[in-house]
Amino acid sequence: MAIKAGTENKRNVVIAIVLFCILAYLGINQLMSGPPTPVPVSAPSRPATPREAPESPAIRTATGSASGQAAHKLAKSGLDPALHLERLALSESIEYAGSGRNIFSADSAPVHIEEALGPARPTGPVTPAAYTPPPVPQPPAIDLHYFGYSANKDGKREAFLLHGEDIFEASAGEIVNHRYKVVAVDTRSVQVTDLSYNNTQTLPLIAN
Repeated sequence: MAIKAGTENKRNVVIAIVLFCILAYLGINQLMSGPPTPVPVSAPSRPATPREAPESPAIRTATGSASGQAAHKLAKSGLDPALHLERLALSESIEYAGSGRNIFSADSAPVHIEEALGPARPTGPVTPAAYTPPPVPQPPAIDLHYFGYSANKDGKREAFLLHGEDIFEASAGEIVNHRYKVVAVDTRSVQVTDLSYNNTQTLPLIAN
């Protein structure tokens, strides 16, 4: 009985090892295969309206996704990107041969300057202009009116002077309106000095 029990245990162990190897193989195979690749679905194309410009073509990669706008392809125009030294040397050997003045040469022809028609300054004696002094301003007229007088027993006269609506009675030597000084009083005129301008004027008697 002891031998039979050991044989069954060995068989169970072998079966368990085989099942473990199968499960391990399936798990590793599942991890290596990765998730299933989804099928790309292209968006339906929309017709361009009159107010909307058509979309620019895009460059697509191997997987079919857009990576940017398409570059403009140039037609073959015969451009040669190589550097031609002989043509460069030919352009450097060209000498300037213009008809005018050569600004790169110090021995070029001088610029023609026209002769002056006359001297800039007169050569003869200069006569200074005669100085005329400005006219002396005339003093304003005295704003007083002599319309009468009075005399006392001694014969001293006092003049009646009108300034606007004000009436003044003054004899010789007195000052009227803080500005005018009476010099002399006569029966037909009176002499008054304007103290602001030091100007003496004769005012006639105004008849009533």
